[in-house]
Amino acid sequence: MLHNTDMAPHANLPDLQADAAVVPEPGKDRGDPTWIAPALTASDKTRNVGKTNVFFGPPLAILADGQKNTLEISGKLNRTAERYLEILKHHGLELTAPERACLAHICHIGFMSPLEIEELPFEVTMTRFECEGLDKAALATKLEAASFADLVAIVESLGF
Repeated sequence: MLHNTDMAPHANLPDLQADAAVVPEPGKDRGDPTWIAPALTASDKTRNVGKTNVFFGPPLAILADGQKNTLEISGKLNRTAERYLEILKHHGLELTAPERACLAHICHIGFMSPLEIEELPFEVTMTRFECEGLDKAALATKLEAASFADLVAIVESLGF
């Protein structure tokens, strides 16, 4: 994943049709909200990992604002994560392989902020990415009609 903040998005990424080969299929790779590492057993999926150091950046600090007790903070984080995972299960869009390839190409700029996620329909119209079967106008229209939760679920399913 590239984190290039000195250049315009996509400035150092060639428009390659090979990007389609690296797009994860839904449910088969890291980034899909339903993906679980194959080495984990059913009991491992809910295992207690004990205390973990977590950096509280602004979003987590806001979420935990007013909470002083470690157990309260932990509970709030876990409830929020559980709800977020449920949102991902119920949102997203049916995308063709060319559409997923196009969005993966756009997302390869690195971290996708909420504003960048909201601008995905516009980014589709601006990208030079092309591949067989891709209708960028139709994809942009589909994304414009989607909710923010749908757009987040798409970005998450692509591993970004």
